[in-house]
Amino acid sequence: MKKAFNLADMFEMVAQKVPDRDALVCGEDRTSFAELDIRANQMAHYLRERGVKPGDHVGLYMYNCNEYLEGMMACFKLRAVPVNVNYRYVQEELSYIFNNADMVAVIHHQEFTPHIAEIRAQVPELDVFVAVADASGEDLDSIGSVEYETALTGQSQAADFGERSDDDLFLLYTGGTTGMPKGVMWPHKNLFFAALGGGGWFHPDGPITAPEQIAARIGDFPIVGMALAPLMHGACWWYACIQLLAGNSVILNPDRSLDGAAVWDIVEREKVNSISIVGDAMGIPLLDAIKANPGRWDLSSVFSVGSGGAVFSVSKQQEFRDHFPNVFISNSFGSSESGNMGFDSGEKKSEEKGLGNVAQSDFMDVITDEEGVPHSHVKPGEMGIFARSGYIPVGYYGDPEKTSRTFVNVDGKMWLLTGDEARLEEDGSITIYGRGSNCINSGGEKIFPEEVEEALKAHPAVFDCLVVDTPDERFGSKVTAVVALRGDNTVTLTELQDEARKHVAGYKIPRELHVVAEIPRAPSGKPAYPKAKEIALGGQFLVG
Repeated sequence: MKKAFNLADMFEMVAQKVPDRDALVCGEDRTSFAELDIRANQMAHYLRERGVKPGDHVGLYMYNCNEYLEGMMACFKLRAVPVNVNYRYVQEELSYIFNNADMVAVIHHQEFTPHIAEIRAQVPELDVFVAVADASGEDLDSIGSVEYETALTGQSQAADFGERSDDDLFLLYTGGTTGMPKGVMWPHKNLFFAALGGGGWFHPDGPITAPEQIAARIGDFPIVGMALAPLMHGACWWYACIQLLAGNSVILNPDRSLDGAAVWDIVEREKVNSISIVGDAMGIPLLDAIKANPGRWDLSSVFSVGSGGAVFSVSKQQEFRDHFPNVFISNSFGSSESGNMGFDSGEKKSEEKGLGNVAQSDFMDVITDEEGVPHSHVKPGEMGIFARSGYIPVGYYGDPEKTSRTFVNVDGKMWLLTGDEARLEEDGSITIYGRGSNCINSGGEKIFPEEVEEALKAHPAVFDCLVVDTPDERFGSKVTAVVALRGDNTVTLTELQDEARKHVAGYKIPRELHVVAEIPRAPSGKPAYPKAKEIALGGQFLVG
């Protein structure tokens, strides 16, 4: 049977090559590649028996667990489409995503049974329920859900699902920082090369050129990689796929919050080599745990710490280097729509600081995005939107209007507009500034929150922060900082301004400060700017 650049096809070849290796570890649960392959086959047979067909959408509504990735792979094998569901969603949000994604089935933790019961009548096509047992004691009969292990019982272990396609879909729902979630439609082949490295992350020859080459890329000694974010977040989901397709071991964080000390316990026990985080929101607790417990752990197995999906500030990268002097630290650029668009070289080549600098190429450029003006490539020295071509998604599920605004034709070639503002430098490189939708216009000056946040985090008292715009009588908008402090520290606006001036231009420093107990963020670590702005406008936590 012909093999495709299909994640199920390639995973099956990997599992045949290294059947006895650990594929997944989550707490006390360990699953080998052979066991993962068999269990995914059984779940695929169960779903097919219950009427799930190729192209049907299946929700994954779980905390981190091995069953999450088994369910994902079961969908791929069946040519169904897994859909990530944020476990923090409340009734209205759940109803929206289940309906928007046209879900017909859901694999869920038992704890979420009552939440599904609340919305079930609003999603008429949803009629297959599989529950991963937990200690909640929720009544599965209330929605007719079948316990996961029961569903597997008696099902065939054979991978007899027919030929698959490069164009089978991976549907990633992303909430971003504003608006309701939207489903990014990734054909398997495009996702494999744009976000998963094309099988080349761990091999000097780079991406593969034929699906059958994937097994030959497997090293003799597996890399043990830990994905710290929830699997419902694209950065973690993709990292797990990268590891599995390389024949490496995926270590999941079994806890439902990030406890730095608990993570380092796992790293030491499992001899983790590579850690994937989502920016400072995850990096800071890890660093704080090390500083609070000097010499507690043997972390000599770690040789890589990588971040993606949120700002990883220079100051925190340096702290990791201080603790891990021989470890490779990386900060990747990308999004749910773009995949990986490169790694920060650490060089800030523009007069303004920016967030980082990556290379321009035939598939990566800066595109104009002015209302009523045709899109075009910018000239050196000009600003525009960071854009990608080549292996990109085919659009947003059920949203042609949003698709047409984001995927644009320039000179006969389709480009994805990431939403990140950028400048094409004179040397042909690209400096990235941040999300244009969050850009602050103060007296005609454009200010990107992420670079101000990075400057503020250099202050030793600052644990976390977000920067938003609030009304200003003179300049229209002013830069306002919402900050969470370390321990019993205090800080004044003047002290923060003095620190910020060391890193950014004077017009970018905060003019107002609000100190809160905790910065509003999604479980993935992504910033919740609307909530931060609401806090700032409320004035309850204003500090002079």
